Amino acid sequence: MLETDENVNEETPDVDEAAAEPAAESPSPDEPAADDAPDQVAEEVVAPEEPAEQPTAEEVAEESAPDEPAAEESVPDEPAAEEAPAEEPAAEEPPAEEAAAEEPAAKQPPAEEPAEPEEALTAKEARKRSRSLHTGDAHPQRSAEERAQQRAEIRRKKAVQRRAYRQKQRERRSSEPRAEAPTAPVDHAAQQGTLKVRQGVVVSDKADKTITVRIDVARQHRMYKKIVRTSSTLHAHDEQNDAHVGDTVRVIESRPLSRSKRWRLVEVLERAR
Repeated sequence: MLETDENVNEETPDVDEAAAEPAAESPSPDEPAADDAPDQVAEEVVAPEEPAEQPTAEEVAEESAPDEPAAEESVPDEPAAEEAPAEEPAAEEPPAEEAAAEEPAAKQPPAEEPAEPEEALTAKEARKRSRSLHTGDAHPQRSAEERAQQRAEIRRKKAVQRRAYRQKQRERRSSEPRAEAPTAPVDHAAQQGTLKVRQGVVVSDKADKTITVRIDVARQHRMYKKIVRTSSTLHAHDEQNDAHVGDTVRVIESRPLSRSKRWRLVEVLERAR
């Protein structure tokens, strides 16, 4: 027994090297396994020493495999983006239908709109509008002297035309016989018209040849039909100083005799008591 243990212990290092080489070379299952029993014991001893928790390359690949569908989920977005242009013709169809619906409306005869009244333009505005519509060639730019000379020529031509017209008018009048109007007596009373006459009471005779007369006026109010009494004063010319304060007199309209006198005394109707 001791000899076998020693043999096993002596052969163990060799078995370890032999077990490490097959693990690295990964022999296929068809190859025959080692026929020595000590080799199996060595494998049993070596197996616990290898870390069982370390993942192999295949396990790492299997663990990363579930993550790949997440990345592949973005792939279906590309067909969705490609389908968008295919749906655009469907969006363009409604305008075609609307155009077809509008065509009958366009064929209908337009309703007669009431004509807008023409604007009443002044002469100046009409000239401005006609100039704005002018499409001909513009006059060449002129200096101030040239414009003044052109105005002077236009005025000279107009003056010649006026003189010729006036001369013709004089010749025509001189050739026509003059019709003498009959001299009729002038009626100054008729030309003078109706003079205003007022009746009032003298309120002042202090000035020489001048009296102040108060004219009382009573009239009916046009809306309320009530008698409204008002008074006004005027200055009249009294050549003889005949009227005095309190007298009832009659005055008549006359030419301006002074700055304030536009009336003249006719007669004294009633003396003051």
